[in-house]
Order: sequence, then C-alpha cells, then structure tokens
Amino acid sequence: MCPLVGVMTSTFPYHTSRILPEHAAFPHVATFVPAFQLPGPCEPEDLIDGIIFAANYLGSTQLLSERNPSKNIRMMQAQEAVSRVKSPEGDVQTLTEVDLFISTQRIKVLNADTQETMMDNALRTISYIADIGNIVVLMARRRMPRTASQDCIETTPGAPEAKKQYKMICHVFESEDAQLIAQSIGQAFSVAYQEFLRANGINPEDLSQKEYSDIINTQEMYNDDLIHFSNSDNCKELQLEKQKGEILGIVIVESGWGSILPTVILANMMNGGPAARSGKLSIGDQIMSINNTSLVGLPLATCQGIIKGLKNQVQVKLNIVSCPPVTTVLIKRPDLKYQLGFSVQNGIICSLMRGGIAERGGVRVGHRIIEINGQSVVATAHEKIVQALSNSVGEIHMKTMPAAMFRLLTGQETPMYI
Repeated sequence: MCPLVGVMTSTFPYHTSRILPEHAAFPHVATFVPAFQLPGPCEPEDLIDGIIFAANYLGSTQLLSERNPSKNIRMMQAQEAVSRVKSPEGDVQTLTEVDLFISTQRIKVLNADTQETMMDNALRTISYIADIGNIVVLMARRRMPRTASQDCIETTPGAPEAKKQYKMICHVFESEDAQLIAQSIGQAFSVAYQEFLRANGINPEDLSQKEYSDIINTQEMYNDDLIHFSNSDNCKELQLEKQKGEILGIVIVESGWGSILPTVILANMMNGGPAARSGKLSIGDQIMSINNTSLVGLPLATCQGIIKGLKNQVQVKLNIVSCPPVTTVLIKRPDLKYQLGFSVQNGIICSLMRGGIAERGGVRVGHRIIEINGQSVVATAHEKIVQALSNSVGEIHMKTMPAAMFRLLTGQETPMYI
C-alpha cells in the first residue's frame, strides 16, 4: 500500500461509478478531500462499532496487475474476477451464505450459520471495491515479504516500472445490497479519517475545501523544470554517429507524472556504446525528440520502440534538455491540517493530487525521495520517511530522482540497453 503523506488517512475521495480508488494505509496519512464531505448510508457511530450485511460468497481469484492502474482498468479487473468466479447462466453456482462485517477498523467475512470467521481484513488492506449489479468485488494486493522488488513478480531486470506485475486477490460476493455495501466501505474510510483528525487535535469541520483552495491560489508554482526549460542554454540539438546494426546503448525511464513536459530521461549509458562515445549526453538528460519524432507525452514502451527502430541508422538526431539526475522539490505547507497531497511507499512517490501543494512544488509520481530538508533518506525506514513528511510545515525541501534510475545507479537492477 502507498501511505499518503499528511494528516489524513485514505484516498477514497470520490465514489464514481461505485469503484473506489486505491487508498492509503493508516495511520499516517492523507486523503485528497476532507472526508466529512462524503455522505454515506450509515451513521458514523454505527461504522465505528461495525455493521453487518447479508451476502453470498461466490469465491476468490488472483489477478496480476500493474501497481497503479487506471479506474477503467480496475473495473475491467473486477469484471474479469466476476467472470472467473461466477458460474455461467444456467449452471449451478456454489454459494456460501455469509455476514459481511464492516467497520472503521476491518472487514470480516463470517459464516452466516456458525459465525465462524472466514476472512478478516484490516480496512487499510483493501485496495479497491466495486459493485456491478448485485455483485460486490473486494480487491486487495497480496501481502508479500518486503524486498527490493516491493512485492513485484513476473518481471525482468531493468524492466520499466509500469510493466511490473503484482498479485491482486479478488473476493466476489452476491447481495441485494451490493451498492450499499460498496458505499458503506467508502464511508468507513471517511469516518476513520475524521476520527484520525480528532485524535490529533484537529476539528474536521475546520478543514474546508475552500480554505485549502485559497491556500493553493496564493502559492506560486515551483518546479525545477521551469528553470531548466526556460534557459535556452539547456536545450540542445545533438547529432550522434553509430554503426549500422548497432544499438544506441542507452536506458530510458519515465520523467514521472507531474513533469512540466512528460517525456523520457536518460538513466544509463552502455560503456563504449554510441551514446557514451559521443560525450554529448549525461545521465538525467530529458529527450524531447529523436530524428524529429517528438517523445513528449508518449508511453515509455512507445519511446523504447522508437529508439529500437534506429538500429539500422548511422546518424541519430536528438533534441534534449540538459537536466541533473536529481529533481529539486519545494513544497510550501502553512499548517499540519493541510494535506501534502501525495503518497509514498518505501521512499517512492506512488500518487499525486492534481492541483495540490505537492504538484505545485514539483513532486513527480515514480520518483524516489533522496533527501528531505537536507537530510539523506536513502537508507531510512519507510515509517520514518512518512513521519518526517507528516510532521513538516513551512517550506519542505526534497530531492528526488526516478525510482528506476535510482535502482540502476545503485546496482539493484541490471540495465537493458536499447
């Protein structure tokens, strides 16, 4: 899970098409919108104590998923889980009558007859929930031993982050109250958020969206890209010479969502390869175009395909913006009650609130935090990073770099040159 940094607790800010976006782990973190704005079918006090819905358990299945897929992909995954578990029309479906217990702490599945606990999940472990007609799909990322790969499987050394696959467990239920169940779980997160605020001496009613918007509107946009991209000395057109059939000899990674111009970054060069031989490129350079083909806004795999297609070329023209490998971030947070608006897992930024103070400060998704307020956090435990950010006010200075680049530079992954 990716704990959101701030003073709030989950990322269930909206209930669109009744599929809820991926949330953060308690207790350290933040939702993007004040939770008291989220209505629900239950009384908050009831959710604190716990409520029960009758349902039929149809079964569970395991899917492979990217770490942060879109909502549309999540819904497709939910539908795939249903197709795997639910018997075709006319066939006999194996059903187990259950009671779904929902509270601000956990979700339990109890056998309706014996009241024996069949499943017991802390609320924070639920990644997504969707209702499709009278079907409820409860989705959770499978817990794996913490390793450098961070739960990832089905990947190869040097593979792009977007291509790595993670195990997702999907539990499928049938209930006439499917919509209410999904809404109640979303509301449980908002109630838990309110309780978290109160426990930290903050009145949720004081944290209005207008107040946050007013703060945002008074802040100047700060982004290291603005400095570099506006300086013509940093924008270069280069001509590289290579042998026919020779690869360019580079590794590229995504600049990260939040970049002024989203494109790819040079993360590694093959010793003795055409790129390295030229002496014209440096790690951190952002590649704008190759042979007059713009790479701005293109997916990483597409950019890699374009570069691979240069194998039979003897000359390659590159337009680059010369940037250091480390990005400078400046977040201005006037008070602890204002969420920072991004999530972090093991030092890597997982998601970012559009228009928030973090985006204005230059935070990018997919970057690893290297330094906070002048202190290195490369070898710092996840909990301490979250704590340091959660407790920071005023100007928060960070240095970050693409996580894939960090792994290459520290020898955690083997470069796959193209």
